[in-house]
Amino acid sequence: MNIATGLPSQRRPVIAAILLVLSALASAPLGAAGTDGVPAEIAKAIPSADALLGASTVAHGAAQALQSAYFDTGNTPLWIREGRATPQAEAVLHELQNAESYGLETQDYGGNEIAQLLNVQASPGVLDDARSARIDVMLSAAALRLVSDLHYGRVTPEAAGFKLRENRTRPPLDLAAVLKNLAGAPNATEFITSVEPAFYHYALLKEALNRLRKVLQQQDFAQLTPPPARLEIGGVYTGAAALRRMLRMIGDLPGEAAALRTDATFDAELSAAVRRYQLRHGLSATGAVDKATFAELSTPPARRIRQITLTLERWRWLTPFETPPIIVNIPQFRLFAFRTTEDRAADILQMDVIVGRTYPQTQTPVFEGAMRYVILRPYWDVPYSITQHEMLPKIRANPRYLAAQHLEIAAGPDDSSPAVPATPESLQALATGKLRLRQQPGEDNALGLVKFMFPNSYNIYLHSTPAHALFKQPVRTFSHGCIRVSDPSALATLVLKDAPGDWTQDKIQAAMNGTTTVRIDLKRPIDVLILYATALATEAGPILFFDDIYGYDKKLEEQLGLKPAS
Repeated sequence: MNIATGLPSQRRPVIAAILLVLSALASAPLGAAGTDGVPAEIAKAIPSADALLGASTVAHGAAQALQSAYFDTGNTPLWIREGRATPQAEAVLHELQNAESYGLETQDYGGNEIAQLLNVQASPGVLDDARSARIDVMLSAAALRLVSDLHYGRVTPEAAGFKLRENRTRPPLDLAAVLKNLAGAPNATEFITSVEPAFYHYALLKEALNRLRKVLQQQDFAQLTPPPARLEIGGVYTGAAALRRMLRMIGDLPGEAAALRTDATFDAELSAAVRRYQLRHGLSATGAVDKATFAELSTPPARRIRQITLTLERWRWLTPFETPPIIVNIPQFRLFAFRTTEDRAADILQMDVIVGRTYPQTQTPVFEGAMRYVILRPYWDVPYSITQHEMLPKIRANPRYLAAQHLEIAAGPDDSSPAVPATPESLQALATGKLRLRQQPGEDNALGLVKFMFPNSYNIYLHSTPAHALFKQPVRTFSHGCIRVSDPSALATLVLKDAPGDWTQDKIQAAMNGTTTVRIDLKRPIDVLILYATALATEAGPILFFDDIYGYDKKLEEQLGLKPAS
């Protein structure tokens, strides 16, 4: 039987390579001494290890690291001594066999197959030289792949659509040194964990993943009975007992007694639990079970686990924070402005945001930039595409449209450029891009009273907005790509705290409501990361889940060779 059958094509080489070794060694007698000795056999085995390393690991120099590690030790085994596996070998095998605890795919690392070759669980006899050498190299290759994948990620951020700034890649690992040190480490788990991202919320999410796996082993979450069109307090629901058990197990319904009830009443206690669930899943927190809430409740458990593992993968692309950053999580519609480089909730200013619509041309891109200045009472320079397709038809249809919307045609590229009359000639120049359209500063300006600039090729920035009511919506995809912030005054106060001019919150408010446009350059640039994560672990314990609004999870699944979770 071919155990590789049915696996994604990216994984078949790993399993196939191990099967070749398994079949080659099946007839080799235990205890027989090799003619050339273990070092010579290791030298023979190293070239065949590339298939076990995987393309992403090889790209980070794992093949050279494998050769170097053995060269430095005179091709002596790293994991097998006197024909038997070392304690470190057994410990690393355990981590390979439990790679899913790191948010990885266990079958990618061949731990079970290597354990079968070693037969570590059955008090094996002494391995011969050829078998010792080949298994030793296989274990080294698998360990390198695990370490590399945890440190760098399995795909590059660029391939997944995340544009990093130059020189902002993950700190390089000396994989040869890592391999040798791991082979002698007294605690394999601690050593492997040390190469992962050092972010607190990465560790929280990994813990949440393993907690959720244990919970999901006890309950089938996908078998709830569909409720009436809208289930509210006092309603009768035949699935109420199952819903109570589910919400109890995932932490939204406190108290054992409630979960043991078998009646069909949807009471206030159950409604409060549903509300907690809704808050964690980005839904309107009504406490009623409507169509959207039931769809979330019926989401397969494997899908929730997949959301976490994909988010862990994205965390692995991030470099340590050199300065307190500003992070926007697109599917959460949330901004996090750090006061320190530690990702602790107490040190973070948080606020709701509005992001780009779900159409491909209006989606907010995933990238990293550096905020350099803030503009109070900004002009809005209408993008050319909006001018052409939205504004010009309205201007031509209504001569008073420009004045009503406080728009003007500008003859130059900056804020000091003079305005020109709306003549047929100037409108034609506007249509061809020779002139530009801008909106005058003011409360009704599309950018509100402040914009935060981190120059980038997408022409994306943070800004306030006069459309405050949109922040009450649970799904906030309303912009053309830029990000609208709900508390611009608080963000400006944090961003400008070290800027020249002693910009207190009162001074900022006065300038925002003044009569002139003010540009304030920052003393030091602030990292801005526009990220995409559909799962987040909170410090209080609950896990938050968000819809894959732009389909980036689906794309990353495909790049990782994963079948859709169901």
